[in-house]
Amino acid sequence: MATSPHHDKEEVPLAVWPVAQTSAQYQRKDRYLAASTAHPAKMVPALARRIVEAYSAPGQLVVDPMCGIGTTLVEGAELGRRCLGVEVEERWADLARDNLDHILSPERRALGEVRVGDARQLPTLLADEAGSVDLVATSPPYACEVGTIDKAAWLAGRSLCDRASLNYSANQANLGHARDETYLAQMSEVYEACHAVLRPGGLLVTVTKNLRRRARCFDLAAATVALARQVGFAYHQHVIALLCAVRGSELVARPSFWQLTQTRKARARGLPAHLVAHEDVLVFTKGDDARG
Repeated sequence: MATSPHHDKEEVPLAVWPVAQTSAQYQRKDRYLAASTAHPAKMVPALARRIVEAYSAPGQLVVDPMCGIGTTLVEGAELGRRCLGVEVEERWADLARDNLDHILSPERRALGEVRVGDARQLPTLLADEAGSVDLVATSPPYACEVGTIDKAAWLAGRSLCDRASLNYSANQANLGHARDETYLAQMSEVYEACHAVLRPGGLLVTVTKNLRRRARCFDLAAATVALARQVGFAYHQHVIALLCAVRGSELVARPSFWQLTQTRKARARGLPAHLVAHEDVLVFTKGDDARG
């Protein structure tokens, strides 16, 4: 059995999921509102769907504490799960509700709900559901600069990113602005809050990606494993979610304009940068004796 490299003692199962056989843009076409393109960091719909299918059952409660445009909620509700999203920015919370309205039947729409608030306050925001959540599934900020690409502006000599979308919000309290030790401390609070609302035996699934900052790779997957363990989770499984398409024996990258631009600049400076081909899906369980 293959095992994950992001651990120090025990071995955990490792799986590979091809979730980008079609592009994320194609997956969202007609299913999500055009306004969704404004969000700078959206989960691939096929990945959200696979997570919900693999780690929950119909009728169970799925929570995304940083739900963005509502991808986890849309895919989960369509699969018959009760889905509750929390989003700190009113703008994205409204868009998540609109996406739920847009594609779901009235019966499935009744399964999805969005609440506005900080993920670190989940026990308060979900007081009516605390201790009964079956699955928490989310893609947190990656402690790096993100923004919506404005290619036309860039070609005209202006900024590559729409400043209004940089790091999700102009609000510096948003976790998208946190870096280094501040980021780790704040994410520890998020995972502790997730632990508090899950039922015993419930699952936490996080989608992370290792990125290069200041010429060095930040191993976000390993950092996330450490944070989750510190608050009482047990490391259960590691999944490689391919962001490239599998074509025979080859992987075909699907980079954004931003990724291509940044990678080319880095390589021109002599840095060993490459296009990102996968995300790390980390699965944790809430057990009675997980804290170590």
